[in-house]
Amino acid sequence: MESTINQQTPAPNAATANPSTGNQLEKMLGLLRGNSILPILIGGAAFIAVVIALIMWATTPEYRVLYSNLSESDGGQIVTELEAQRIPYQLSAGGTSILVPGDQVHRIRLSMAEQGLPQGGNAGFSLMDNQSFGISQFAEQVNFQRALEGELASSMESLGPVNRARVHLAMAKPSVFVRDREPAKASVILNLHAGRALGEGQVNAIVHMVSSSVPELTADNVTVVDQQGNLLSANGQGSDLTGTELSYTEEVERTYQRRIEELLTPILGRQNLNARVTAQIDFSRIEETSETYSPNQTPETAAVRSIQSNLSLQGDGNFVGGVPGALTNTPPGVVTAPIEAPEEGAEGAEAVGNQQNQNNRNVRQDNIVNYEVDRNIAHIQHQRGRLQRLSAAVVVNHRSGIDEEGNSISIPLTENELAQVERLVQQAMGYNEARGDQLEIVNSRFVTSADPLAIEDREWWQEPDTQQLMIQGGRYVLAGLGILLFYLLILRPMINRRFVKVKGKGKGKSSDSDEVDNEDDAAEGKPAGRLRAVVGDDDEDDDAEREGEEGDAMTFNWPKKRNMTAYDDAVRKTQEIARQKPRQVARIVQNWLTEDEHVRD
Repeated sequence: MESTINQQTPAPNAATANPSTGNQLEKMLGLLRGNSILPILIGGAAFIAVVIALIMWATTPEYRVLYSNLSESDGGQIVTELEAQRIPYQLSAGGTSILVPGDQVHRIRLSMAEQGLPQGGNAGFSLMDNQSFGISQFAEQVNFQRALEGELASSMESLGPVNRARVHLAMAKPSVFVRDREPAKASVILNLHAGRALGEGQVNAIVHMVSSSVPELTADNVTVVDQQGNLLSANGQGSDLTGTELSYTEEVERTYQRRIEELLTPILGRQNLNARVTAQIDFSRIEETSETYSPNQTPETAAVRSIQSNLSLQGDGNFVGGVPGALTNTPPGVVTAPIEAPEEGAEGAEAVGNQQNQNNRNVRQDNIVNYEVDRNIAHIQHQRGRLQRLSAAVVVNHRSGIDEEGNSISIPLTENELAQVERLVQQAMGYNEARGDQLEIVNSRFVTSADPLAIEDREWWQEPDTQQLMIQGGRYVLAGLGILLFYLLILRPMINRRFVKVKGKGKGKSSDSDEVDNEDDAAEGKPAGRLRAVVGDDDEDDDAEREGEEGDAMTFNWPKKRNMTAYDDAVRKTQEIARQKPRQVARIVQNWLTEDEHVRD
């Protein structure tokens, strides 16, 4: 024991090298050793702090986006309104996005809408609200144009792929002269979200929206450009099918395919057939004009267009001739065309001429009748998207049956059954051989898989609501687990250690103050109780470690090395006492040696 004490004696010299730091550490250690409740209080305070932190973390609301892509003016007004209502918020994306607690998003949006927020970066017809009384007509026209541009830009920004939009309008200039009139024109600049694109149908919708909102503006005079300078609108295209030929063809094919499958499913079963249809669509525009004439018609059925009569007389002007009576004043009858005049008429005309010649005068009468020509003029304009030809392929599975031994077999369809299926398919697709339609039906056995592909319903744990609930519950579980680990690994060992020390003090019948201040016990041969209070007891081996009789003052209980924590703690405290009060320790050791000599004698 003397050698051990001599080896530890240099420690005080090391402490004296830095007296201020050493004294502070000694004071803190002495305070902790002297007050057994202080470590428990510190541990309890730390435990409460950890519990409060975990509870606050678990109950922290989930923030969601209230508004995004806000302008600076709108963002400032919204933040001011949130602070006035004492609503917590967070800023992200450089201040362009505002996040609020998820359970208050909809209520806050309604409240902001009541305040007219966000107003958007485009000034609409609100510019017309606060106009001065003496504003000029030019300024009023400029404000109207700005308001119209802002309203159109706001409407475009409501589209999903559009982040920002600007509209420039060149209004039409009216003039009393037609040649001096200038039509309205418009240019649209779109700033799209990253990774987003506008389809051609959406671009056409924007073009028609702008052209319908501005007077005297046609769709051909609207230009749409994106932020990269790409021209999105194709001006001058007057076809409604531009850019949609493929989708239109696919829709036609799906329609015929659905007809075939719906017709054959009740007969063969949905899993026993597969149909594919290919449609050839003509997207060219064709205009035809035809003029047809009917053959010559008879005078009775033909429509008379005009009649021209010419009568000439030659001879003595004073001579009155002709047939006496009313016959002379009667107009001639219907005259037949020369090419169709009968021979009798010719003979009658010759007789009249002879008679006139005989009366010493010449009478000549010509009648020209014009008939309408029967003709038909047709102007046909074929629209784009005409169906030219259909090609269909249908695969039918074999029927399932059972052989004589009871095994499952596949039986091909008969010729009559295949003929029936072919006729049904022809009727469903509107088969036209003159158009060049083709149809192919194949009866073959389908390959069955042990694990057929099927669309399975999502499990309950894959639902978004369930996952959200699991996340919320997991936060509370983690908080509880953290509290439990803190108690088991930190707080509980501290409490048990203090209880062990207090129990050791009770068995030794001494206190910490006796260890430091009472020197009479050492002089009287009673140091064992004081050191027992310092090093503590081993609860499991109190009876086994006792030496001598029950009333012996030299009895000392050393903790076993299997309890390394208590053993190291006892050794450390003994060394500290030896450094602080070497005289008392030396006196105690001397008493031990004296007692050992007496026992040996």
